[in-house]
Amino acid sequence: MVNHGTIAAISTALGHSGIAVIRISGPDAVNVARKILKRQALDEPSRMYLTSLLDSDGRVVDRVLAVRFAKPKSYTGEDVVEIHTHGGVLAAKTCLELAIKNGAKLADPGEFTRRAFVNGRIDLSQAEGVLGVIQARSSEALHAAARTLTGELSRKAHRIHDEILRLQGNLEVQLDFPEGESANFDTASGLDGVISELESLISQCSAGLILREGVRVVIAGRPNAGKSSLMNALLGKNRAIVTDIPGTTRDIIEESIIIDGIPVRLTDTAGLRESEDVIEAEGVRLALEAVSEGDICLYVIDSSAGLQEEDREFLRGLSGRKAIAVMNKSDLCAKAVDVPMEKVSVSAKTGEGLDGLKAKIHALASGEAVLSSGLNVSARQLGDLRECLEAVSDARNAPDEDITAGLLNSARLSVLRVLGLDAGDELLDSIFSRFCVGK
Repeated sequence: MVNHGTIAAISTALGHSGIAVIRISGPDAVNVARKILKRQALDEPSRMYLTSLLDSDGRVVDRVLAVRFAKPKSYTGEDVVEIHTHGGVLAAKTCLELAIKNGAKLADPGEFTRRAFVNGRIDLSQAEGVLGVIQARSSEALHAAARTLTGELSRKAHRIHDEILRLQGNLEVQLDFPEGESANFDTASGLDGVISELESLISQCSAGLILREGVRVVIAGRPNAGKSSLMNALLGKNRAIVTDIPGTTRDIIEESIIIDGIPVRLTDTAGLRESEDVIEAEGVRLALEAVSEGDICLYVIDSSAGLQEEDREFLRGLSGRKAIAVMNKSDLCAKAVDVPMEKVSVSAKTGEGLDGLKAKIHALASGEAVLSSGLNVSARQLGDLRECLEAVSDARNAPDEDITAGLLNSARLSVLRVLGLDAGDELLDSIFSRFCVGK
């Protein structure tokens, strides 16, 4: 539950910088700020005042800028004061300590944004868009989060909700008509329109989820196929140890890269083979586990040695999975092989074919999603939209109007969960706990 007292926190990262921002929000925010500032500043909202920060003995701690945002036109919907100290850990911490000593309490993670949600400044989809902006790992992900933050997802979800509500109303009228009579509402056409809008929105959200969460790409293959060399080549740096000794990699090694806007978590694994070495056998077990849990598998084959029986057995196990056969060592005398999946020839040593491999990874990761129009969402929000689509589709084919009405009510509740209008404290706690203190 939100505590409606006055809260304070440092809203910028601690460290040496030009400025640090301390945010105070709540009914007593202005009084708290005035107790620690030299002059009676903050009389006019949205005006920046140059003043001094004073300690408990009245000594100047720092020259600061202070600004007041009057409710309800503030980030949280409450009275908010921001004090801008010089950058540096001590100045910012001293300012925060003084605010707490004079009546504020330390804010919980995400409490400012949660208050913005509770006070109606933003809905839950926009609140999660704030988190998306903070956590964005590519410019494409940042733009997707910005589209959500500025309300594009909210507007589309509200439009779908209102249309479902209209159809529910029509059905209630229809059910009240005497038997044998009809109000002649075109419910089927209306449902088709909602289905079309939901499919379009889900496509945008699917693209946004890829940009937000990224994909895990697991590099697997027999020993000495060049898995670690391939990982180093994709990263553009030496991260994994490379030797001519089979079985050098025995543990899971992970690093991140961005491929055309998509965050990719590369995972290098131990060579797949039978081994009596306890440590290597454990590495093989972890490798198989990583492949089963990954989104895409790059199965690396030494093209100079050709396809071995162990390769064929593992490739059969990848049937139906997103996978690419990487024919490595193309700079050597490569042998022609036939594999049951898409393949690409590369040389981890010279870099030949790496751009083509990245393009194939991007295509597998994005599927048919148009990343440029993505909307930043969480897996929970996308799940709610898919539940809504399923309910509306079932309503379209329902045998009678009573069942249709019940399914539409379920669909409408799913949209409300996306907007946070039907969210309980447990869900809100889970969402806002992922924010940093000060946001």
